[in-house]
This record gives sequence, structure tokens and C-alpha cells, in this order.
Amino acid sequence: MRNRDIEKFRSIEQAHQSKLRQIVEESIKEEKLINQTLMHPEHEALTLGQRLADKIAEFGGSWKFILTFSAILLAWVIFNTVALLHMRFDPFPFILMNLFLSTIAALQGPFIMMSQNRQEEKDRDRAENDYLVNLKAEMEIRGLHQKIDLMMKEQMKTLYDAQAEQLTLLKQIEGRMTGNTGTVA
Repeated sequence: MRNRDIEKFRSIEQAHQSKLRQIVEESIKEEKLINQTLMHPEHEALTLGQRLADKIAEFGGSWKFILTFSAILLAWVIFNTVALLHMRFDPFPFILMNLFLSTIAALQGPFIMMSQNRQEEKDRDRAENDYLVNLKAEMEIRGLHQKIDLMMKEQMKTLYDAQAEQLTLLKQIEGRMTGNTGTVA
């Protein structure tokens, strides 16, 4: 009888452990899927204007642009300073060069702003994804706390039942001993 009760308690405990193991494995699989989606988002379809704005902002904010533009300006100034009078196309106050610089700055500013606005939208989407992941993590932690509490209650009940069974067995043994001791003495 005792072995049968012990085996019953063991099988209950093993069932609880396998159920918890299955729940954890499913959670891990779901988390992998969420992480894969966030790490490799779908590519958005960009309009021609958006692609152009990104390319111009990318080039306009690079060392390649700065060095190339500086070389062109330096060549412009040197040529219009050193060249013969009839070959100069923009003499000393360099009015034409100032016009080109103003035009480039006027055009480059909106392109950079468009690109920054798109980047801001991406950052907002990332922040929203981070919030959702944090929210899911909080819910998972709460669920794990509930599972642990449930497991503790079930284990306490199992232990209480085992102790009650052991107490019953001890009382039976005590009864046999006092019955045997009473007849012997």
C-alpha cells in the first residue's frame, strides 16, 4: 500500500514537471518568432522621392561630399583668381559661386529634413516595438509567477497529503506496537 501511494505522488509530480516544461518550451518558441520579426522587419516600399531624399541626405552628410565640395570650391576660387581676365567666369566677389552655394543649401535642407522625418518614423516604430516586447515580457513574468505559485500550492498539497499518509501509517505502527507491547508485558 505504501509503495503504491509513493508511486502515485511521484507520478503526480512528474506530470506537473512535464506540463511546466511544455509551457516553457512553447514560450521559448513564441519568443523566438517575435524576436525574428523585430530583428528582420519587412522592407517598406519607398517612393522615388523618399529614396532620393535618403540618398541625398546620406551623401550630403558624408566626408566624401565635404572633401569633394571643398575641392570644387577651392578650384573655383583659384581658377577665377589666377586665370586671365577673358577666361574668368566669376570674378572676385564670386557672386555666381555664392548663388550656387545658396541654391545647394536651399535644396539640400528639405531633402535632409524629409530623410530625418522618415528616420523619426522608424524610431517611433522601434520604440513601439520595444514597448510591446517589454509589455509581453512583463506579462510572461507575471504568468511565470502565477505558474510558480500554482506549482508551490500543488507541491504543498502533495507534501501535506504525503505527511497525512505518513502520520496515518505512524499511528497504525504505534497502534500495533502498543497492542503488541500490551500483550507482551
